[in-house]
Amino acid sequence: MADVTKTWSPFNIVSVVFGFAFLYLPILLLVIYSFNASRLVTVWAGFSTVWYRELWNDQALLDAGWVTLRVALLSASIATILGTLAATTLVRFFDFRGRLLFAGMVYAPLVMPEVITGLSLLLLFVAMDFDRGFWTVTIAHITFSMCFVAVVVQSRLITFDRSLEEAAQDLGCPPWKTFFLITMPVIWPAVAAGWMLAFTLSLDDLVIASFTSGPGATTLPMKIYSQVRLGVTPKINAVCTLLIAVVSVGVIAAALINKRRVVQKARDAHLAAAAG
Repeated sequence: MADVTKTWSPFNIVSVVFGFAFLYLPILLLVIYSFNASRLVTVWAGFSTVWYRELWNDQALLDAGWVTLRVALLSASIATILGTLAATTLVRFFDFRGRLLFAGMVYAPLVMPEVITGLSLLLLFVAMDFDRGFWTVTIAHITFSMCFVAVVVQSRLITFDRSLEEAAQDLGCPPWKTFFLITMPVIWPAVAAGWMLAFTLSLDDLVIASFTSGPGATTLPMKIYSQVRLGVTPKINAVCTLLIAVVSVGVIAAALINKRRVVQKARDAHLAAAAG
């Protein structure tokens, strides 16, 4: 039998190194040059935090960041609820009339270009005479991020052991209580992953927000794009570094929480085996 634990060849090592360098070296350079004392982003003039102080005094960027954070938190939370309900419907109910149409409507934003999604939402808001602003951006982000949550949660529900729910209901537990006490704790990692994905997509969105935003609802990507067209400054590097830090903290926190759950589950299994 061939050895499946072969050592990596030099070609594989070089490929992995170049791949990671291509992905992460630009991000590392952006973080480094956010501490550059020079106004020129390509000329290093010494370590300084002046651009972070400049960022703190830039009220327009701070307002855009606050709008982006509020939109991301609200849209990710609502999209997670709707996406979880949609995934549950698609997995648990196979025979209802209109299932194919419902699935197509849920997954359409996955394959539809953002320009079309943004333009269609813009025409909808105009037809409804709905003033564009914070709420139109939030609704737009819920619309396109809900499908990502549904895909993540659906993949977990497909492998869910239904006998756990059946046992709870045989003991007299109502269906809604069974879902929250039995199903939800099991699929919670997928729900949390869907929320983080929706939150990240909302933070990153530029195209759809550009179509659906209005006065007082300029998001941070829109603000950064408008400033970058006039020239990149170290202040933009500082903003992007803070965004990277926020996302990194979220990913690390999720990994630690998941690791704690795995350790606790293994500990409970060990105690149950010892008691038995």
